[in-house]
Amino acid sequence: MMPTWKHSLEITPAVGDAERLKTGLLVLGVFPEGPLTGTALRLDARTGGRLSQVLARGALGVTPAAMLLLDHLPGSAANRILLVGLGPFADFSERSYRLALAATARFIADSVVSDAVVTLPEHPVPERSLNWRIQHAAQLLADGGDSFRRPDVREGRRGRHRAKHSIMLLVPQTLTAELIGALRQGIAVAEGVSLARDLGNLPGDICTPAFLAKTATEMGKAFGLEVEVLERQDIAALGMGTLLEVGKAAANSCRLIVMQSNARRGRGRPIVLIGEGITFDRASTPPVPGEAGADAMHANVSGLGGVLGAMRTVARLSLPINVIGLVAAAETTIDGPDSRSGYCVRCLSGQMIEIRSREEEDCLLLCDLLTYAERFLPACVVDVAALTDDCAAALGPHASGLFSNNDALAAELMRCAGMSGDRTWQLPLWNDECGQPDSRVSGTGNLGGRTGDGTTAACFLARFAKAYPWAHIDISRRASISDGSKASTGRPVPLLAEFLISRAADAAASGHSAPSLATMEPHR
Repeated sequence: MMPTWKHSLEITPAVGDAERLKTGLLVLGVFPEGPLTGTALRLDARTGGRLSQVLARGALGVTPAAMLLLDHLPGSAANRILLVGLGPFADFSERSYRLALAATARFIADSVVSDAVVTLPEHPVPERSLNWRIQHAAQLLADGGDSFRRPDVREGRRGRHRAKHSIMLLVPQTLTAELIGALRQGIAVAEGVSLARDLGNLPGDICTPAFLAKTATEMGKAFGLEVEVLERQDIAALGMGTLLEVGKAAANSCRLIVMQSNARRGRGRPIVLIGEGITFDRASTPPVPGEAGADAMHANVSGLGGVLGAMRTVARLSLPINVIGLVAAAETTIDGPDSRSGYCVRCLSGQMIEIRSREEEDCLLLCDLLTYAERFLPACVVDVAALTDDCAAALGPHASGLFSNNDALAAELMRCAGMSGDRTWQLPLWNDECGQPDSRVSGTGNLGGRTGDGTTAACFLARFAKAYPWAHIDISRRASISDGSKASTGRPVPLLAEFLISRAADAAASGHSAPSLATMEPHR
């Protein structure tokens, strides 16, 4: 039984004086110690200064995202008013805006109101356009209103589903096609994040390679993506030794999933996104004291989920660019042949690779995928994986690690990370660390696991990515919340989506669909 991903709200644009609209909830952004502006200023006048009196008492607080719910005020058309703090007026920033939107999304999602008017986009954000404000308001509100219903395979039941909400998002000027497009982009990115996050939250006994392949196939049918699923015999014929070896002793066969956007609309050399996912064989997983055995073990599919989420956003928006998603799904065992150390396998490139620990399997799956990507003559390749804790030690949960053999591609991804709020930081990829060893056997060293070395892992992967501009994004601490829940975040879908949306916009502006890095060579 498949899970379902649904948004429990509808978002539509609103133009005009929001204080005059009849709604169950009116959301106002206010500067507690600053002047009232926009809708709040006009509402204050309609209510005889009552809003100013409430703020003067200091009940809201001064921190961004502080909230105060007011019952009906005489003169207001709204049943209730939610005041959301924007922090000090002089310090208002992109961060303050995001925090206010995220808090609003959580409040609406958990409330009983059926409709709301949100006015936060009327506040200018330094160095950000109105299109940006609308897109990110739609994205954060849709993301907060998302609901996941996990399938119960045994009983065929669904989990809790939130009540339906309708949000009117205030557009503080004449509504244009560009603003409507920005709103659609925000919702599409939220849907991609939702898919990636929900896959990451599934336990390993549900999120099997077969389940992931079926999810990709059904998404392809729903959104017009071309999807091909290669099974064990096809993978063996290709010579993908690392993918076969990882899932050698598991009950469920590995899968290689190839997804492509509508090639008729996307001319030029493709952008290839690569991700991998490793789940756990339930039959071989020993019980965990105090937990529900294999049900308590989430699948490590953050890289795979990020690519699937980005592909869903591409399809949802019908972006006129050529994008290919390559994802490998394998199942591993806690005990068994593929948990042993010190053995060698031959990968698709023909190299022999020594596997020294089970923790290195995530990195090894990428080797074959990077080689396989060459057949598409890509403009560039971006792989995503939660490989090492080394990046997490350096960057914490604040940013993903970025490695690249092409400065232009790295700079583009860094810019898109800043625009999306899905931060990344470039780390060094030294040529002397990327050279081939004298031996025919490439030792992986210490690539994965808790003590993994992010630079060593990236330099190892670079050996398989010499034919094209390439970037590796390590999302080790960004893929899940750094608390006891370890809940998935859906990253780096916002970064990948911004990258692809930006490429599509550049292609449209230049009058062709070829990606801008099509003729650039990687650094040797």
